[in-house]
Amino acid sequence: MSTVAPSETPPRATTSHARELNRWWVVKLAVMALLNAGLLYAAYSALMVQEWAILGFTAVLLVVVNWVYVSRRMVPAKYLLPGIVFLLVYQVFTMGYTAYIAFTNYGSENTIRKDQAIEQILRTGDVRVEGAADLPLAVVRDEAGDLGFAVVVDGVVQAGTAEEPLEPVGGATVGGNGAPEEVPGWTVLNLGQILEVQSEVTALRVPFSDDPADGWVRTQTGSVGFQSSPRYSYDEATDTFTDLTTDIVYTPNDRGFFAAPDGSRLTPGWPVTVGFENFQRMLTDSRISSALLQAGAWTFAFASLSVATTFFLGLFLAMTFNHPGVRGRKVIRSLLILPYAFPGFLAALVWRGMLNNPYGFINSTILGGADIPWLTEEWLARFSIIAVNLWLGFPYMFLIATGALQAVPGDVYEAARLDGASAFRQFRSITLPLLMISVAPLLIASFAFNFNNFNLIYFVTEGGPNIPGHPLALGETDILISVVYKVAVVAGTKQYGLAAAMSIVIFLIVGLVSWLGFRQTRKLEEVL
Repeated sequence: MSTVAPSETPPRATTSHARELNRWWVVKLAVMALLNAGLLYAAYSALMVQEWAILGFTAVLLVVVNWVYVSRRMVPAKYLLPGIVFLLVYQVFTMGYTAYIAFTNYGSENTIRKDQAIEQILRTGDVRVEGAADLPLAVVRDEAGDLGFAVVVDGVVQAGTAEEPLEPVGGATVGGNGAPEEVPGWTVLNLGQILEVQSEVTALRVPFSDDPADGWVRTQTGSVGFQSSPRYSYDEATDTFTDLTTDIVYTPNDRGFFAAPDGSRLTPGWPVTVGFENFQRMLTDSRISSALLQAGAWTFAFASLSVATTFFLGLFLAMTFNHPGVRGRKVIRSLLILPYAFPGFLAALVWRGMLNNPYGFINSTILGGADIPWLTEEWLARFSIIAVNLWLGFPYMFLIATGALQAVPGDVYEAARLDGASAFRQFRSITLPLLMISVAPLLIASFAFNFNNFNLIYFVTEGGPNIPGHPLALGETDILISVVYKVAVVAGTKQYGLAAAMSIVIFLIVGLVSWLGFRQTRKLEEVL
C-alpha cells in the first residue's frame, strides 16, 4: 500500500478549490469593509447633526450586520437581513414618521428643532451698526463653490462664507478702489457674475467670528460692505428673546414660535404636537374640505374608469387574438404590448405635447389645425387623462387576460356550444366568471395604483386647468394625492403636517376599498 509523502505537490483540483475559497474570502472581506465603511459614515453624519435616533439605529445595525455575516451559523439570517433592513427603512419608518408628522404643525415655518430655531433667529435677525465705517468688499467663491465675502479690515484682507467666519488671507492684493482684487484660494466674481446671484449676495451674512454677538458683514451693492449686529438677545434662563431696538420681549407659545404680547412672532419656529388638529381642519375648514370632496369624487371616477376601460379593452383584444383563426397572432401580440414597455412618465410627457393646443400633433396635423383645448378645458382635460391612461394601461390587462383565457378548458366551451349557448352567453356565463377569479385581485391592485397615480396627473396636466383663486392652487384634474403634493410643496405656506394627515386618510380609503374588493373576490370563488 503506497502513501503520498508530505513533500509531494497536492492534486491540482485541491489547489484550484483553495484558490476559489481564497477569492471568495477576499470578496467577502471587501464587501464587509464597504458595508462597515458606509455604516460608520452614516453614524458619523448622524452624530454631527445630533440625530440620536438615527445614530442609535445605525449603531445597532452595524453590530447586527457584522454578527450575522461573520458567524457561520446564521445562514438564514444572511438572506433575510437585507430585506428586513429595507422593510424597516422604507416602509415601517416611512409610515411611522408620516403618522408622527400628521399630529404636528410641521411646515415651512416649523421645520427645525427649537435650539436650531434660536440659533437661526440670532443669525438672521440683525440691524446695521450705526457709525460703523464701510468696508471695501469683493464677492468671492471658495473651492467648494460657496459664496462669500472678502473685505479689507484695518488694512488686512479677510475672507469667509456664511458657515466659515472671516479669516486673514495671505498674499491677497487690493485694487485701486480699495477692495480686494486677488484672493488666493478664492475666485473673485465680476459685476456680471454678481448680478446673476444678486439675491443670494444681498441675503448673505458672513460672520466676523463664531460668536453671533460679534455680528456679520453684509452688502447691498456687491462692492461695499457694512457691519451688522444682532437685533435680538436670547436669555437662556427665562427662554425669551428681547428686541434690542424696541425692548419687546418674545416668549415661546404653544404653536412653536417666540411671540410678543401683540401677537407678532419670530421665525423660524419649531414643530410641536397639535393632536388631531390637522384631521379636524380637513372637516371644518371649508377651503380644505371642499377641495378634498371635489378631488375625492374625481379620484374615484378616474380610478374606476381607468380600471374598467383598460380591462375591457385588454380583454377584447385578448379574446380577439386568442382565436385560432387569426393569423400573425404572435406578431400582433408583441406590437400590442409596446406601450407597456415604454416608460410611463415619458409617455405622459409625449402625450402632453401631442395634445397641446394649438401646436400639438393631434390638433395641428391629425385634425387639420382644429382648436380643441384638450388640456385647458375641464371635461376635455379629464377625458384626455383617461384616454392617455387607457393607452398606457391596456397592454397590462391584455397580458393578464391572455394568460387567464388560455387557462380556461376548451371542453367547457364545447359543451356550451352543444347546449346552444350563443357567443355572448358563453362570455357572460363562462369566460367572465372564470376570468374574474384570477383577475379580480389584479383589478383591485390596479384600482389602488390608479387611485394614487400622481405621475400621470402631474406630467399630463399638472392638475389643471386651475380653479381661479383657489387657496390650495387646486385644479380640475387634481386627484387626492396631487392635492397632498400641492399642500406640501406648491402652496405658499408648506403644510407638511396637514399633507401627512391627508396621506393617512388616503391610505385608509385605499385599504378599505381593497379589503371590500378581496371580500367580494372570495365570495365569487365560493359561488363558483
